[in-house]
Amino acid sequence: MPIQTNRLLEKILDYASLKQKIISENIANVQTVNYKRKDVEFSKDLIKAMESPEVNGNSDKFIVNNGLKVVEDKSTENFSGTNNVDINREMADMAQNTLLFKFASRKLAMYYKTLQGVIKGELK
Repeated sequence: MPIQTNRLLEKILDYASLKQKIISENIANVQTVNYKRKDVEFSKDLIKAMESPEVNGNSDKFIVNNGLKVVEDKSTENFSGTNNVDINREMADMAQNTLLFKFASRKLAMYYKTLQGVIKGELK
């Protein structure tokens, strides 16, 4: 697995960790008056990076320089009666985020386990 892929998986883990924190905050504030739902922007940038020849080539400029951004949802829909947090959406986002985190962490763990085996001489 190329180093760019490892860095991308690490960035996905950073994203999933922050996203989990933000989802939890949204759920905790579902009944807080005038609270604005928050989200993490990264997915659009990830898709753009995957299509970019810089990531597929030798440069990992995107992975090093791109940060995660917490944004406030500006929608005025009143899902909970007090703010724009929809508990069903948050729970679905949490389930999806959990799967993303598990995927990235297992993929990185497999890489490092294989690398460890090669170093020990167990795998050729």
